[in-house]
Amino acid sequence: MTEYKTVLYEKADGVAIITMNRPDALNAFNALLRQDLLAAIQRADADHETRAILLTGAGRAFCVGADLKESYNPPHETIEEQIMLEYKPILDLISGSNKPVIAAVRGPAAGIGAAFAMACDLTIMSSDAYIYLAFSAIGLIPDGGATWHLVRALGYKRAFEAIVDGHKIPAARCVELGLANRVIPADFFETDARAFARSVATRAPLAVRYSKEIARAATSISLEQVIALEAKRQHLTITSADAKEGAQAFFEKRAPRFTGT
Repeated sequence: MTEYKTVLYEKADGVAIITMNRPDALNAFNALLRQDLLAAIQRADADHETRAILLTGAGRAFCVGADLKESYNPPHETIEEQIMLEYKPILDLISGSNKPVIAAVRGPAAGIGAAFAMACDLTIMSSDAYIYLAFSAIGLIPDGGATWHLVRALGYKRAFEAIVDGHKIPAARCVELGLANRVIPADFFETDARAFARSVATRAPLAVRYSKEIARAATSISLEQVIALEAKRQHLTITSADAKEGAQAFFEKRAPRFTGT
């Protein structure tokens, strides 16, 4: 069994639950967490039995961003190299995975931790959670694709205000702005977050995979290209065993048993 030093990995009911596990540091990213998180998501992505990935943090935070206590040793490593070689592969994997990745945010998602929360396909937040764009307070700019997500969700003016103001965005406001999907009461957060992920995992894997692909692509391609891509992928889904099972289950008034084929 694969062992991680900074990540907990659990699989249940078709869901891989990946927990960033540096609670004493509020799950701040150090080199080891970056390595472990990449390996854990790769493992879940490659597992045929896993149909959804739930990403969360141990303790009272989702992730407060980079560990500012971590030292650099120029010229052997720059922050540019770190972002491109250590953070970007994880973020690319989240967006490119065939499986939906769900962020379950408790407490702060700050700095590049906010970018990770926004990068996931679905984001659910505890009622005590918030996104904190703290970059300007320490003389930095957003990274990890945070600017991309903010501008697309909020529009330029509100995104720029959020960046330069650096205020905390509470969970309910995140839902209003399109940065999150739903808020769960803090007392029920873990139970309800897992239930939500299990619900997603019951959907037909091919349909979920292609829906994610098209929705991701729709932010950068034309309407005509989206229609064409939908047509290609619909041909694959409608001829699948899962489509036949879905129709049969509907007429038999039972829950479908999807296999991903």
